[in-house]
Amino acid sequence: MSDKIKNYLNIAIIVAILAVGSSAIVYANAFRTSIKPDSYRSFSVSAEGKSVSIPDVAFFTFGVVTEGGIDIAKLQEENTEKINKAIAFLKSLKVDQKDIKTENYNLSPRYEYASCPRNTFGESVSCPPPKIVGYTINQTIAVKIRNFENIGSALSGVVTNGANSVSSLNFQIDDPVKVQNEAREEAIKRAKEKARSIARAGDFRLGRLISIEEGFGGPVPMRFEAKALDVGFGSGGGEEPQIEPGSQETRVSVTLRYEIK
Repeated sequence: MSDKIKNYLNIAIIVAILAVGSSAIVYANAFRTSIKPDSYRSFSVSAEGKSVSIPDVAFFTFGVVTEGGIDIAKLQEENTEKINKAIAFLKSLKVDQKDIKTENYNLSPRYEYASCPRNTFGESVSCPPPKIVGYTINQTIAVKIRNFENIGSALSGVVTNGANSVSSLNFQIDDPVKVQNEAREEAIKRAKEKARSIARAGDFRLGRLISIEEGFGGPVPMRFEAKALDVGFGSGGGEEPQIEPGSQETRVSVTLRYEIK
């Protein structure tokens, strides 16, 4: 084989290598572009959707605070009697046992502190230690009410049956997923409409949807604070409070990022 032919072959091989290398670079760039959204010309739009719903469960807590002497067993018996009577009343309203839960039970001592003499430097001298003179039991029960017709009766009834505080009434959606889905669908629909409007105004075409980001803002629970003496349904058997759950807004915000064609 002549030198001239060998030169042609070498040139052809070099050209082929360069062509393959160039194709590989083009393919790599295309592949990188296909998997890296930032390499696109893109824009994002945000929108919010909301769903208005009526709460279907109510929650409240009631407590029994019992003070007594140093006989703990007697004190516990007295406290238990009051709690059990209030719980039995709730069950008479068809409140399910699984919807009644003990949230707190605390037994704490009460102390008596002696008045101690002080020396010329203002320091106490010959001061005996504090003496336990009795105990206090504080028990709190959380209740879920599903039948709203019984809310007023439950609030007043637990007090007349032994509780000495009622608080933290709030209304919620028992299964919030459906409400959240409705708000999400509205948010995405609004975001898509907004994206199409921007594309028309900007004289470009929408490409594929690159990403979706979501932010969720749950409903703010309505609260009701009550104590026996404050609302007039204590041991005197006053009128039951009228409670209205109202409505709640569940909000979901979304951000859609599109490719610009």
